Amino acid sequence: MLTPLLDPGIAALEGIRHGFFTRQGGVSQGLYASLNTGLGSADDKANVLENRKRIADHLGADAFLTVYQLHSAHCIQADRAWEPDEAPRGDAIVTRMPGLAICAQAADCGPVLFADPLARVIGAAHAGWKGAFTGILEAAIEGMEALGARRANIIAVLGPSISGTAYEVGPEFRARFVDTEKESGAFFVPSLKERHFMFDLPAYTLARLGRAGVAASALHRCTYREPDLFFSYRRATHAGQADYGRLASAIMLTHRSTTGSH
Repeated sequence: MLTPLLDPGIAALEGIRHGFFTRQGGVSQGLYASLNTGLGSADDKANVLENRKRIADHLGADAFLTVYQLHSAHCIQADRAWEPDEAPRGDAIVTRMPGLAICAQAADCGPVLFADPLARVIGAAHAGWKGAFTGILEAAIEGMEALGARRANIIAVLGPSISGTAYEVGPEFRARFVDTEKESGAFFVPSLKERHFMFDLPAYTLARLGRAGVAASALHRCTYREPDLFFSYRRATHAGQADYGRLASAIMLTHRSTTGSH
């Protein structure tokens, strides 16, 4: 049974369904147990497709759409369904088409779901450090505006991602941010390791969203710290594992605006 995490704000919107899905409720085994949706993983493809189908069925979707994520600032406009093997390259999807469950996949990076309930335009973005730094959040907002959304009406929610207590980085990583924008130093605190820092990616993401002029909140759940619920690239790396699963965060417009939301 799928039991995704829900944001109260999005859940209260009529005609919109969503879920920040955990790793539970799927059919994958081993490192990928159990709701792995990553076709880029080495998991059995049939299991991944079944996991995706379960999410689509849970939402009542006609199609479950992901993109080939590459840590870019490129946003895709979805006006139709596409096959998983034909997914376009990018790191955000926006749509005004009912029945299309658009998804951001992550395993420490920040999945952000967007909604303008008045214009009935939605978005999903994969915001790791590189995507957030280079503008994927702003690209998603601009993509929604191109479909008729108004920035003042957009709400954004950051799902489970790696927290600042689990994300240690080196001096060159911090310098990349601070050299571009001095104020970014506020998102780094010294770690126990000399010349290293703990980076608060969720706080940085929320700050970028706020500066972009949208109402933003977060679930404040750490993928690294909760192994029973979430996949984590960094946790898998620290454990010497060869691969890792991907979590799905999805949002969909229902076919009728008066339909209840999940």
